[in-house]
Amino acid sequence: MAIQWFPGHMHLTRKAIAERVKELDVVIEMLDARLPGSSANPMLAELTQGKPALKILNKQDVADPLCTEQWLAHYNGQSGTAALALDASQTAPAQRLIQACHALAPNRGGMAKPMRVLICGVPNVGKSTLINTLVGKKATKTGDEAGITKTEQRLCLAPDFYLYDTPGVLWPRIIVAQSGYNLAASGAIGRNAYDEQEVALELLAYLRLHYPASLEVRYKLDGVAAMRDEQLLEEIGRKRGGLRGQGRIDTQKAAEIVIHEFRSATLGRITLETPPEFAQWLAQGQALDSLRKAKKKNKGTPAPEL
Repeated sequence: MAIQWFPGHMHLTRKAIAERVKELDVVIEMLDARLPGSSANPMLAELTQGKPALKILNKQDVADPLCTEQWLAHYNGQSGTAALALDASQTAPAQRLIQACHALAPNRGGMAKPMRVLICGVPNVGKSTLINTLVGKKATKTGDEAGITKTEQRLCLAPDFYLYDTPGVLWPRIIVAQSGYNLAASGAIGRNAYDEQEVALELLAYLRLHYPASLEVRYKLDGVAAMRDEQLLEEIGRKRGGLRGQGRIDTQKAAEIVIHEFRSATLGRITLETPPEFAQWLAQGQALDSLRKAKKKNKGTPAPEL
């Protein structure tokens, strides 16, 4: 089942970005380093109309470092784009951001031409936490829940550097099925929009192939790679006390454990996609979306006269 989540305040954020972009010099997009492709907003590229872009791979301390290097190379190889990785342990990232923005827009700076930067990202990507670190005080609300920030605000990182913060925003239609699952696993999508057992099974399917040792160590299991996803979820429930009467396994509790322990990095440093994997998923999603649109168009076309 495809996962979709686009609550009302996101419509307002889309309109605010479209209006603000006219006066911007650089757009900072915060990505989740564990799912850089899935957390990149395709709507943003359209709204920002080719403005210089700085991609921040946040939470790199809980992502697979080898995959992070691949994603940094991927984004740094794009025209008009720079990328850097950050994490919550870095106490003074402001200078790095300012320098990166000036490199992308070298003609801006000074009181006569102050740098104007928009920072945006999917919900729960850590943007509010970063901003509080940048300004050295609690400027925005934070929490382990998608969609806490609801309004735009302007912050001053330097006398000639203005940062516009926007609420976390997704896009109206997620066409890459795996992206929906990865965003849900990361906490970027509201809990009422997905089934936790379904998301946990998709998460385990990827971890079983790419990080079997992490699962075996955490849950004290053997032969994880050879298990079916449903079997693996049941074994995790059995190991972690998810037992009901008559030996039945509480797979809902097991799913909640798996998702929580991925988000908290208890399973280790994990990334759920590489650039080639995401490119393949995107191509498949675009093909299916084109087919869906064609069917919808043909459905509304009057039948030819005989």
